[in-house]
Amino acid sequence: MTAGAPQDAAERPVPRLDPRHYEPARVPYEVRRHAGTPDTLAVGRPGKVGLLELAFERVGGRTELTGHYQKSPLQIMRPLYFDPARPDLAVTLLMSTGGGILQADRLRTDIRCGADTAVHLTTQAATKVYRMEFDYATQLVNLEAGPGAYVEYLPEPVIPFVDSRFYQRTVLTVDPGATVLAGETVLAGRLARGERNAYQVFASDLEVRRPDGELVALDTVRLEPSGPGRGVAGPAVLGGHDVMSSLYVLSPLAPAARIADVLHEALAGRGPLYGVSVLPQDGGAWLRLLDSDSRACAAALRAAWDAVRRLLIGVPAPQLRKT
Repeated sequence: MTAGAPQDAAERPVPRLDPRHYEPARVPYEVRRHAGTPDTLAVGRPGKVGLLELAFERVGGRTELTGHYQKSPLQIMRPLYFDPARPDLAVTLLMSTGGGILQADRLRTDIRCGADTAVHLTTQAATKVYRMEFDYATQLVNLEAGPGAYVEYLPEPVIPFVDSRFYQRTVLTVDPGATVLAGETVLAGRLARGERNAYQVFASDLEVRRPDGELVALDTVRLEPSGPGRGVAGPAVLGGHDVMSSLYVLSPLAPAARIADVLHEALAGRGPLYGVSVLPQDGGAWLRLLDSDSRACAAALRAAWDAVRRLLIGVPAPQLRKT
């Protein structure tokens, strides 16, 4: 293209504060039907659009944060290097300046992990989704892992409060030579207060794609309680349990069947109900846990993470202390 020639509109990046950037391209009907105009701060007002962009590259003997943009309420703590078995691993805490997610919040996080990087991403605390009277809230997470990258994305649980409406979409774009461990946990509510399945809707989509856009796997969750003893509490949904966790392991470092076997072995006899299956294209394996004890479910998920880590990179999971 010659200097000064107008750039084709399709090639122009969408500005960060354009709704096309931070709004999901598609919001499930179960959530979208609650759309409305809040009587407080509406979508797009200060503090309602949170953006976080991170880029990691291999520099010398360890992974460094080489690109960083943040807009409140999303922010990070600078990467730390305290895994004794993997001193090259950049441990990064994703944080929020607010106490949780409010109605009409629109959050987007973009994370790019370059070739041969080693990154652990987690949240500082559980994600609280507060009561909503108007509209809903959304969260988009786009994570890219380049050739040879090793990435762990293991956020703390999502806790949907009474009358909340929330949709999150996570897209993992994984090079065939990369390894990604991604976790997701949702609680039935504030269990310590006896609040169970009192939210209006929790919806989640997790997509696994290749760099060319090919869809490898899609996991869709729609939880919409409709009253005592119905909705999410029946068979084939939560079945009366209060915690649901998932772990997706995408890796070329071991056969998918072997990864699934290791997950089975790590969870056998621990108490929570669980299921394990291989992913398409021999790309890895995934598991889902159900329990009514959040601590037991967290311990089982950690055991699975530790076992897979030992299989794939030969080291145990580190102890993470969060404040």
